[in-house]
Amino acid sequence: MKNKSLRQSALPTTAFATVVALSAASAFAQPTFGNPSPNAGSSTSQAANAAADQAAYQEVVYTNKNVKGPALVVIPGDIKSNNAGFLAKFGPNNIADFGELELSQANFQVLERSNLGPLLNEVSMAYNLGDPQAARKTMQIGRLKTTKWVVKFDILKAEQIAENKKGFDGRAVGGMISMFGGFGGMGNAAAGTVASTVKTEESTGVWLIGMRYKIMDASTTEQVAQGYKELKMEVGSSSTSVMGVSQSAKGGVGLDTMVQRLVQTAVWDIDKQYK
Repeated sequence: MKNKSLRQSALPTTAFATVVALSAASAFAQPTFGNPSPNAGSSTSQAANAAADQAAYQEVVYTNKNVKGPALVVIPGDIKSNNAGFLAKFGPNNIADFGELELSQANFQVLERSNLGPLLNEVSMAYNLGDPQAARKTMQIGRLKTTKWVVKFDILKAEQIAENKKGFDGRAVGGMISMFGGFGGMGNAAAGTVASTVKTEESTGVWLIGMRYKIMDASTTEQVAQGYKELKMEVGSSSTSVMGVSQSAKGGVGLDTMVQRLVQTAVWDIDKQYK
C-alpha cells in the first residue's frame, strides 16, 4: 500500500516535469512565423515560395571555421562597373557589411567599421593609397593595434551578357483557321476564335558579376593576397494566356543575393588558403 501511495503521489510530479521540459524545448526552438497572404497555400503561392527558397540566404560551412583567424578590418571597396542599375542599388558599404558578416561566420576577429567612427576614412585612405606611414599612424590607436589584416572587396564587373526571348501570338493562326475552315461550319470558326486568343511569352537574361578580394598587411599596406570570383545571375519571366485565362511568373536571383554569394565564395577562399 505504501509503495502504491508513493507511485500515485509521484504521477503529478512527473507530469509537471514533462510539461516544464516541453515548455522549455518550445521556448528555445527556432522561431516560426505565419503567412497572412490571402493566397497562402495556393498554386501561385507554392510556386513563388519555391523560387524564393532557392534565393534564400544559405550559411556556408567554412573549411577552417574551428581555427580562429587573425584580427582584421574590412574597408569599403571600389565598384568599377558602370552599370547604372547596379550603381543605383549598391554602394561600397553594402558590400563591406556582407564581408564583415561572412568573415565573422568564418571565425575571423572582425573589428567592425561602426566602431572606428571618423577613423574609418583615414584608414581607408591610407590603404587605398598604399601609404605605410599613414597606416602605421592610424593602427596605433585603440583596438586597431592588434589588427593584422585590412580586407576589401571590389566589384570589377556587373553586366548583362545575354538575353533571349521567344513567344507565340495565335491571332494570325486563328485568322487562317477561320478563313480556310469557314466551309467546315461553326466548329472551325470556334477553333479559329480559340486559337486567336492564345499568347505565350518567355524571356531570360543572364548577368555576370565579378568580385576581387584584397588582403593587405595592416603594418605595411603591402598586399598579402588577392583573388577573383565570378558568378552568373539569371532572371526570367514567362506568361501564357488562352481564352482570357492567364498565368505568369517572374523571378531569379537578385543583385543583393548575388553580391552576398560572391562575398561568401571569396571568404571561403580566404578561410581555406590564408588562415
